[in-house]
Amino acid sequence: MFKNIIQEIDSIIERDPAAGGRLGVIFLYPSFHVMVFYKIANIFWRYNLKFISRLIMHLARIFTGIEIHPAAKIGSNFFMDHGFGIVIGETAEIGENVTIYQDVTLGGIMPSVESDLQRNQKRHPTIGNNVIIGSGAQILGPINVGDNARVGANSVVSKDVPPDVTVAGIPAREFTKSSSPIKFEAYAISKNEVDPREKTLNLLIKKVETLEKKIKKIETVNKKKIT
Repeated sequence: MFKNIIQEIDSIIERDPAAGGRLGVIFLYPSFHVMVFYKIANIFWRYNLKFISRLIMHLARIFTGIEIHPAAKIGSNFFMDHGFGIVIGETAEIGENVTIYQDVTLGGIMPSVESDLQRNQKRHPTIGNNVIIGSGAQILGPINVGDNARVGANSVVSKDVPPDVTVAGIPAREFTKSSSPIKFEAYAISKNEVDPREKTLNLLIKKVETLEKKIKKIETVNKKKIT
């Protein structure tokens, strides 16, 4: 267990240049604190001591500003950078080496409509391994976000995201797809990535400009012939 804790602390240091060292993570990082609460609460939840489990996570939310349901399934080396305002729902599942930023919601799509019918149902997202989710992103409903995917800041995702894909926008749409392992990029969007719609529009504009030049040349030739 101690070895796993050290591994998780080191994984935070690898992903956050502001981390000064292991002691800094232990004493100063809400992500580390809330995961300690979660691991204890999750044990109580699995033994059906649900009130105690929820109480522990309620205290954790007051202490860290991060809300995690104790029934959520979270893999190893999970890091919430800054963390404040993150909400992770009851049936959410998170893989290994996942990084998310502040104000991210892994939520349901109809939390207050026909709540009785939604109990004991999968309502929240499943996040694959090595996923990066930018600040303010809202990932809603029982959808899947594939391994190595990236979600841009402030995106709203309500459909499945394939593996190795970067999505962004409202609603989120695909920007790029990588055939090789994606290098870690803070906030999930690389400076080199271009919106494919913008790229297509630029190509169309260039084609229109080329056609206009050809038309002008033809008009000029026809005028000379007439005169």
